[in-house]
Amino acid sequence: MHSEIIFVKYISMPKISVIIPCYFNEENISSTTSELIANEKHFDVDTSFEYVMVDDGSKDRTYKELMKFKTQFPSKVTLVKLAGNVGSYNAILAGMHYATGDCNVILAADLQDPPELIPKMYDYWLKGIKFVVANRENREEGFTQKLFSNTYHRLIKKYALKNVPPGGFDLVLFDRQLKEDVLKINERNTNQIYLLSWLDYDFVNIPYTRRKRELGKSRWTLKKKVKLFIDSFVAFSFAPIRMISLVGLTLGSIALIYGIIIIISRIRGDISVEGWSAMMVTFLFVSAFQMMALGIIGEYVWRALDAARGRPNFVVDEVKRAETIA
Repeated sequence: MHSEIIFVKYISMPKISVIIPCYFNEENISSTTSELIANEKHFDVDTSFEYVMVDDGSKDRTYKELMKFKTQFPSKVTLVKLAGNVGSYNAILAGMHYATGDCNVILAADLQDPPELIPKMYDYWLKGIKFVVANRENREEGFTQKLFSNTYHRLIKKYALKNVPPGGFDLVLFDRQLKEDVLKINERNTNQIYLLSWLDYDFVNIPYTRRKRELGKSRWTLKKKVKLFIDSFVAFSFAPIRMISLVGLTLGSIALIYGIIIIISRIRGDISVEGWSAMMVTFLFVSAFQMMALGIIGEYVWRALDAARGRPNFVVDEVKRAETIA
């Protein structure tokens, strides 16, 4: 946590790039963009804005709604249309490639993360803090969603990223320098937002309550949640590999002790050659563990292969950049 405040004086007019990944958000775009424009009044008149809207392969009217926003504010909006759906974190990475601001904000298109926190985050940036996170202290969501999210972030904090605040975060503001660091890494199958945390810059944490989604249906499916869980652990932690070693050592020790007991008992004549059921249960248990271990190792190996291929994280179909007004 950053404790010392450093005041920075900007000679030129600072620009904020707000990166928003969009996927089946046709019902949200109008209200989200209206709130973003209204939020500008909370900033100094010298501050300029760039909205980098990334359509992540939506099959509804999301792109048409984004085009309306682009038409209304041609000098502020950069519209990136991806060829297919690559996931929100790769869409965020695409937005980083086209963002030109002095600092950047990542915001969801469904307004569950409040844009009104951005002015306070921006004030910290003006004072020299390069990384500002708004962490979810609470959620206006159902029990199952809260349980999954809280468990996920507790495990990430314990086994992967120690500096992640409780509840995790999605809404972040970060300096251009951090953006360039992430683009240089260009990592596949990872959580781009937590990659910012991995860079280990000092940061300020602003707690908030995540809103309940009011419009549209979330496409954040269980399959995507499980993939995020696996990606996060493989990308930031060796805990799964160490778990395999620990369990293997434990099973080996138990087998050795049990074997010694059997030998001693046979020598003494205490037991006869029996125990088919016990042997089969043990065999099936060890076999199941071996398959699980191979699966975990396979996740690491597959990601190494995927990175070695050098395929892009996203393919851009079309880009409409913000128009410079002379």
